[in-house]
Amino acid sequence: MPQRYIKKILDARVYDVANETPLTEARSLSKRFANNIFLKREDLQPVFSFKIRGAYNRIAQLSEEQKARGVICASAGNHAQGVALAAKKLGIKAVIVMPQTTPEIKVRSVRDHGAKVVLKGDAFDEAAAHAQELLQKHGYTYIPPYDDPDVIAGQGTVAMEIMWQFSKPIHAIFICVGGGGLIAGMAAYIKYLRPEVKVIGVEPEDSNCLQAAMQAGERVVLDEVGIFADGVAVKQIGEYPWEICKDHVDEVITVSTDEICAAIKDVFEDTRSIAEPAGALGVAGIKKYIEREQIEGENLIATLSGANMNFDRLRYVSERTEVGEKREAILAVTIPEKPGAFKTFINALHKRNITEFNYRYSDSAEATIFVGVQIEAGGHGREELVHDLRETGYGVIDLTDSDLAKQHIRHMVGGHAPNIGEEQVFQFEFPERPGALMKFLSSLGTRWNISMFHYRNHGAAYSRVLLGAQVAADEVSDFEKMLDKVGFRYENMTDNDAYRLFLGAGNGKG
Repeated sequence: MPQRYIKKILDARVYDVANETPLTEARSLSKRFANNIFLKREDLQPVFSFKIRGAYNRIAQLSEEQKARGVICASAGNHAQGVALAAKKLGIKAVIVMPQTTPEIKVRSVRDHGAKVVLKGDAFDEAAAHAQELLQKHGYTYIPPYDDPDVIAGQGTVAMEIMWQFSKPIHAIFICVGGGGLIAGMAAYIKYLRPEVKVIGVEPEDSNCLQAAMQAGERVVLDEVGIFADGVAVKQIGEYPWEICKDHVDEVITVSTDEICAAIKDVFEDTRSIAEPAGALGVAGIKKYIEREQIEGENLIATLSGANMNFDRLRYVSERTEVGEKREAILAVTIPEKPGAFKTFINALHKRNITEFNYRYSDSAEATIFVGVQIEAGGHGREELVHDLRETGYGVIDLTDSDLAKQHIRHMVGGHAPNIGEEQVFQFEFPERPGALMKFLSSLGTRWNISMFHYRNHGAAYSRVLLGAQVAADEVSDFEKMLDKVGFRYENMTDNDAYRLFLGAGNGKG
């Protein structure tokens, strides 16, 4: 299979508009992890992403008749900008259908490249369906983001450049995976020219469509995909990419949101460039691989595949970085409610630095505090910290891996609600568009009272909302049926430890 792509990659028309990007050493990362780590700087492309390569190569192959009719695509991200710039370069009309939830910075960027933007629906599927309607009506040519041989060949030029830029032995190349266009093109070229080099895909834990396909031996459709690394939020690996990946990708590593945030910081410290979440996946994968394999002195390369970061997401990234670097433990600690208890607790930390401390009075005998404690990089000392506190007599629950604690609890105040009665708690994903909250509240009606609400905007297409409602036990099923009709993705968090300890009805003891 890769052989038939080699000529297509060698003949790919990308350099009319794309740059040959540098392969630079990440000195700080290399020193920290005792390996030679290099970054393929696709963030330096004119659209700040590798997507321009595949888009331009596909559009350049069109017949004169197809060019005259124009092109169309559905995308909320980097593919949209790639198609827009490629079409502008070739003097072709381009229509880009984007969800209404697309951040304004991306809409504006596409328009600045001369494309017509059509906003339709809350999610990609609705935008894609509308693009197909316009295609049928106007005769446009559809430009796929990844599932196309010419797009794959364009992305494969990234590997072609790496091979001539780095002649020394390479242990492994780490490549971000969404629909699979980039890793397919790169794997085809790498395995043909230097089959000993490991090709390793990196996906978010909650968007692992290639890993799931490799485990099943066939393409599968994920039920849901995560929203943080939106550039790779794809439910199914592409058909053309799968034909290459199934035989020529050595393995797929998955990483958490916190690990992605830590990788964004790593990239910034080495390059002073701010990678988008999907763009930093390769670096997150390298770190996890080194820790697992305990290797030293090897040459490792990561694709730094995009830098289209919304500025207002940086706060969220910064908050999650310490946990992603495993430099912070988040604990719920029960201490006596008496004078001097705080001081005694601080002494029990043995001069460890406190990063966060949240407390509100709720019980005359005991207090449960939410505390962040700095630990050594890599998580060393976390188990020792918990053990030391328990040995001293404190009740401790480790919340470091609790998404609810990091996403909501640490930002909320007010404590327990002893008189609230029966409360059910749900975490939602709300689309970032006018009217979304009103749609939810209208569906809720007057049957159930809202007892808690916490919302934070992270500059993404969707935001997380934590909601409490007074719902009797025999009405929970009716309440969830109502939520199903609203159509927002949700999860019942009523039994979550972080909620129970800090916000639940009563004194939080269970």
